[in-house]
Amino acid sequence: MDLPPAGTLTEDGQFAAVVDASEEMRAAREGTVLVPLTHLARLRAEGEDAATFLHNLMTNDVKSLSADDVRYAGFCTAKGRMLASFLIWRDSAGIVLQLPQGLAEALRKKLAMYILRAKATLTDGSAALPALGLAGRGAEAALSAAGLPVPAVAMTQAQADGVAVLRLASDRFEILPPPERLESVWRALAAHATPAGSPAWRWFDIRDGLASIWPATQEEFVPQMVNFELSGGVSFKKGCYPGQEIVARTQYLGKLKRRMYRASADCAPPAPGTPVYGRDTKDQACGAVVDAVALPDGGCELLAVVQMSSTEAGPVTLGSLSGSPLSFLPLPYALGENEG
Repeated sequence: MDLPPAGTLTEDGQFAAVVDASEEMRAAREGTVLVPLTHLARLRAEGEDAATFLHNLMTNDVKSLSADDVRYAGFCTAKGRMLASFLIWRDSAGIVLQLPQGLAEALRKKLAMYILRAKATLTDGSAALPALGLAGRGAEAALSAAGLPVPAVAMTQAQADGVAVLRLASDRFEILPPPERLESVWRALAAHATPAGSPAWRWFDIRDGLASIWPATQEEFVPQMVNFELSGGVSFKKGCYPGQEIVARTQYLGKLKRRMYRASADCAPPAPGTPVYGRDTKDQACGAVVDAVALPDGGCELLAVVQMSSTEAGPVTLGSLSGSPLSFLPLPYALGENEG
């Protein structure tokens, strides 16, 4: 096969390496990008009790998840600390849970321990569910030009001819073709978008204030610290799940001290879990990086959980008190100390 080189499918069904990350990030900010979502895995829960099984574990309502819905949900420890964040939706075979690849097998095993006598199975469905990300100002037009369905509303999905399209925001979509159609769908979309690597997709997560939990940040945050209830990942009406009492107490009785902020810094992107420091906490970290990506013209953009008092006390810096200062940027939702 005569395939274009960068960011496209190779003959063994994988994706070629990124060539110019700066150009890809510039395209993400100013144009339209097409990203193979190989950094994410997709678990599939099947069986007549699959929805009930997941409903009893997740921070969001799974039982009411309709065939058209797309939702965020988290899985916590008994102490309310997040072990994973998911994007979830239904397909013809069951319920799909998308999360970072590095957590997939460990989370599959951990979640499966709760199945017990439920009529449900949980498997890694990534191979059968390849996914492409399409985002940017021309994303909707690219879908239409490729003859793919366009969901009308954010956090819904539409299907046609075996291809599912999830709409995550006004300019952001996830496309799930059958494996045998992956190449043809890629080619149709690549005619209208710049092929890019996973940092471009993660930049949209950062822009939209959506937290991914990575291995380095497991058990670091309760959902409200990463604004999970503001981005639609928590239901306070669904009933019990691991950590539910802590999450509810934080929402209604406690005073939240840390929130997730979007920021830029004049340095290379720090790894998730990198501590941040404030003048009021001195040599004690006041938070940690959630995720970060390099910007095309230098520096980085990131999400970080920060003690709210530190954002008012003076510069918040990366890695140490003498590290690069953060410049805070707006989020698409309003932050409150703890609305309750």
